[in-house]
Amino acid sequence: TSECGPVFETIAALNQAGIAWRAARDATRGGVAAVCQEWARASGRSIELWESRIPLTPEVRGGCELLGLDPLFLANEGTIVVAVPADQAGAAVEAMRRVEQSAQATVVGRVVGAGIAPVSVVGSLGRARPLDEPTGALLPRIC
Repeated sequence: TSECGPVFETIAALNQAGIAWRAARDATRGGVAAVCQEWARASGRSIELWESRIPLTPEVRGGCELLGLDPLFLANEGTIVVAVPADQAGAAVEAMRRVEQSAQATVVGRVVGAGIAPVSVVGSLGRARPLDEPTGALLPRIC
């Protein structure tokens, strides 16, 4: 099974639904962590991710635990991260879920005022930890 796939249908669905998306990027290089770090730097704001809301298959979760990898740093070809106004988040998720490639769409975080860390991850107990910027050699895409 491959996660590879086009993201243009998802963007088209957002446009057709009238969603005023602000930014969109695939999570191929550096994963979701790289996308959020880039956006936080560019906007001068911080991004808060909710760990329990990040959709991971049991296979990915287990593989990452076994290998000691953080799934937020893994290449996710075919996965798109989209920033939308908070009041349009529900409608955006509905529109995205109508497309097979983005059927698992969900809200995974929010933009907040500039904080101590550009990106933080809030764990299941409600405690935030900084999410470091990807460093070193990124795992290559395998597709």
